[in-house]
Amino acid sequence: MGIHSWFSQLSMRQRFWLFGTIAIIIIIVGFGFLVKPAGEPEDVGSFSVEMSIRDIASTLNVTGKALAREFKLPLDISKQKPLKTLGVAPEELQHVTEHLLSHHDSMLKYYVYAALVLGGLVFLVRLGRPDLSDVKHRREWYPRTPYIVSLMLSVIVAGFLLGKSPNPMESVVKVFKSMVGLYPDPIAKAIALLFFIILAVIGNKIICGWACPFGSLQELVYSVPILRRIKQRKLPFLLTNTIRAGLFTAMLLLLFGIIGGRKGTVIYHYINPFNLFDLDFETVSILLTVILALLGAFIVYRPFCQFICPFGFISWLIERFSIIRVRIDKDKCTECGACIKACPLEAAKGLVYSKRLPADCYSCARCLNVCPVDAIQYSSVFKKGKINRSSLP
Repeated sequence: MGIHSWFSQLSMRQRFWLFGTIAIIIIIVGFGFLVKPAGEPEDVGSFSVEMSIRDIASTLNVTGKALAREFKLPLDISKQKPLKTLGVAPEELQHVTEHLLSHHDSMLKYYVYAALVLGGLVFLVRLGRPDLSDVKHRREWYPRTPYIVSLMLSVIVAGFLLGKSPNPMESVVKVFKSMVGLYPDPIAKAIALLFFIILAVIGNKIICGWACPFGSLQELVYSVPILRRIKQRKLPFLLTNTIRAGLFTAMLLLLFGIIGGRKGTVIYHYINPFNLFDLDFETVSILLTVILALLGAFIVYRPFCQFICPFGFISWLIERFSIIRVRIDKDKCTECGACIKACPLEAAKGLVYSKRLPADCYSCARCLNVCPVDAIQYSSVFKKGKINRSSLP
């Protein structure tokens, strides 16, 4: 259904929801512009090799150990001596400070994330199914245009305009880095991670599906209408999740020095695709990760999210507690397989057959307008009546 036809079938109440949500989104983002966080870091030109590690580390909001690691110096080296006496060249100082400044969180970005998630939730719960549309026209529900617009805003605004940080992936890594002394404020990093977790709990992984810049970019690439026959072949969730969990475990073992005997090594630094949004490919492995993920996204649904992303793994675990999600009425479901075919992963299959640990659901809405008996909805777990609670994962 075209966007105009969809809009024409919205009830007056739904139109109120639509314009009210747009107004709230504008207010949220506008408030983000007005909030001025304290302690903005200085630019690269403010640092010199006459300064010590201690002088620079506090400004960059990292610990002396973290800065020493960036300079490839021993972690126990004196933090009070001038950098030039430690053998650090001005060019190396510039490179390191530029890299660390790129990790500084843009506070506005948190408001953008919240706005995108709000828009996605209202569309999925209240607007996707027009009140004036008959169930016979279910194929016209949930038009793709609002989803594509959200994805593009995520890539352009939350990605290229506001830079790579913060993002869901780094929120996980920074918490564990703070535990080994590489960030000075573990509580602040935990709060940042909690922000993303709350968004994932409110709406089933919707932060990943509608607002994460690199996830959105992969979604846009996958949506290009080519190679459709290949796209119908889905990778086994057991395979992809085992690899993702294995990488997460390896990260922890290396970071805490259980393997290698040296704390502070983070394997995700070498495969961080969010560097794309700063156009900063400090290692060849990062560039290869971006290229392979985007090329792979033409035929595989969100390959980086499936195989690598640590927040993807954590949010998959907490999907069990999501408040608003895809739900199936077991009394109506005939197990025809329409939603299973529409789903780009094995998530719908897991819901239909009541698997205890189904695959990730990115709230993409592909399954919500294909059921011939209207047995599937995106709704709250507290909603009674139409949806049988036994269908929950």
